[in-house]
Amino acid sequence: MTGMLASVNSLDEAALVLGAQVDIIDLKQPEQGALGALETGVVRQIVTAIDHRCPVSATVGDLPMQPELVFEAVKAMAETGVDYIKIGFFPGGDWTGTVAKLSALTRQHALIAVLFADAQPDLSIIAALKNAGFKGAMLDTMDKQKGSLVQVMDETIIGQFVAQTKACQLLCGLAGSLRLADIAGLMPYQPDYLGFRGALCQQYNRTAQLDTEAIARIRQAIVDAA
Repeated sequence: MTGMLASVNSLDEAALVLGAQVDIIDLKQPEQGALGALETGVVRQIVTAIDHRCPVSATVGDLPMQPELVFEAVKAMAETGVDYIKIGFFPGGDWTGTVAKLSALTRQHALIAVLFADAQPDLSIIAALKNAGFKGAMLDTMDKQKGSLVQVMDETIIGQFVAQTKACQLLCGLAGSLRLADIAGLMPYQPDYLGFRGALCQQYNRTAQLDTEAIARIRQAIVDAA
């Protein structure tokens, strides 16, 4: 069953999507980039308030792929008590070294690698993530102005990503400026979750306030398609 991930940037927003019965509450700051991070103090406050009523994930920011830098950011976020920690695999840098460095944390913490569809990611990294003990992988988009996931990546490659991720027994997520109209086409791939931010906001503006009616429409569309 495919779940709904809703990205929020405050305690008030977290409470709103919790009431809408989303499946994962994702903490990030859209104003700070594709995977902008919230301050760890805010994350800890939200985790405490949610009190295990819903799984919570958090991003560590738009960081260059430098093993020590990413490791320290993940370690700091892990101390907040979030259920999942999302790490963006941005173009360039040392992917192999970063994965190896993070393997020291995967026994205690659930790490999710985020690959960016508009950066033509190398899907061979999925097997390395599995070997390093990562919990899951997801596709997202880096440049939110280029359109949704299905506009920047061929459906065949999306299918390959899902198939490879599932073959490695990793959690699989699809996101990236997804809209209501994208749901029906993505559900046949049976990802573990679909992630949303902009489509849940007023005027589809990812930095604007959440729209309760939009949240309900997205939630119902996933249920209906399932």
